[in-house]
Amino acid sequence: MATATVIGLGEAGALYARGLAEAGFEVHGYDPFAQLDDRRVTQHADLAEALRPADLVITLVGARAARAVTEQVLAALEHTPLLADLNTGSPALKRELGALAGAQGVPFVDIAVLAPVPRAGAQTPLMVSGPDAEAFVALFAPVGAEVESIGGEAGDAAARKLIRSAFMKGLAGVILESVGAGEAAGCGDWIREQIVAELSGDASAFVERLIVGSKQHAERRVHEVEDAADYLRSIGQPSWSTDAAGDWLRRLRDEHATTATNPADAA
Repeated sequence: MATATVIGLGEAGALYARGLAEAGFEVHGYDPFAQLDDRRVTQHADLAEALRPADLVITLVGARAARAVTEQVLAALEHTPLLADLNTGSPALKRELGALAGAQGVPFVDIAVLAPVPRAGAQTPLMVSGPDAEAFVALFAPVGAEVESIGGEAGDAAARKLIRSAFMKGLAGVILESVGAGEAAGCGDWIREQIVAELSGDASAFVERLIVGSKQHAERRVHEVEDAADYLRSIGQPSWSTDAAGDWLRRLRDEHATTATNPADAA
C-alpha cells in the first residue's frame, strides 16, 4: 500500500489523514500549529522526515500559505513523490506552483475539492488536472472517492471550481436575500416553499428555462426586477442579488437591441 504525507492538519487535513489511514495508506503528517492525536497517523516535528517516506504528498494549508509551503516542501524533498495541491486557489497560483514543482522534476497535480470536506471526509468528490492527473487517480483509488480527471494543466481544475463557486455562492446569496425579505414581510415559510418547488423539478429544464427566458424577456424583466429591488429596500432589506440580476437583464436587453439594429451581426 502507498504512503501519504498530509501537510496541514487543520479540519480538512485531519479528515484526509484519517480517511487515507482508513483506506489502508501508511500516513504521515506535518503541521507545526496543530496536533492530530490519532495513532494511525505519524505526525512529525520535522518536515523532511514527514516527506521522506511519501509516495503522495497532499497540501491543505489554504491559498495564502500555499506558495510558501510548497517552496518549503520542494526544498525539503529528497525524492520526487506526487505533489497534490488541494487548496482552493486561483488558476494562476496553481500554474505557478506547478511550474515550481516541475522545475525540480516533482510531478504536481491541481485538485479541486468539490464539496465541503466535513460532509464526506476523504470521500469528498474531487477534480484533478495536470499532466499527472491519471497517476493521482490511480494512487488515490483505494480511498473510494469520486475523482474526475480532466488532464490539461495545473490550474484547469481550479478554474472550474471557481466557476462552480460563482454559481454556488451566488445561489446562496439569492436564497439569503429572498428568504430574508420573506421573513421581513411575514411570508418566510411561503418563499421557502417556492424555492424548494422550483429546485425540485427537472433541473436541466429549469436551468435552460432561466437562460432562454432571461434572453427572450429581458426587456420586461428589467422593470420587474427594478420593482423587486425597490420593494426590498423599502422594507429595509438588502437588494444586492436583485440589483445584480437587473444588471444582467439590462445587458441582455441591450445586446438584443444591438442585434436587432444590426441584423447582419446575427448572421
